[in-house]
Amino acid sequence: MDENRGVTVTDIQMPFGSMVIFMIKWAIASIPAAIILFLIASVFAVVFGGIFYGQKGGFKVLMY
Repeated sequence: MDENRGVTVTDIQMPFGSMVIFMIKWAIASIPAAIILFLIASVFAVVFGGIFYGQKGGFKVLMY
């Protein structure tokens, strides 16, 4: 009795107005997730930018 049984959903009965409200809530809920992903990407950019900047010799100011 250890067999896998798959389930296929073919239709969802949902009123249009409820679906619109659901999609609006879904879009609003994605904003904090996007901000968090942006902050994580910024940290990686700063860390790796600093590493590669230091390997290249840093910033050299030309004095005349």
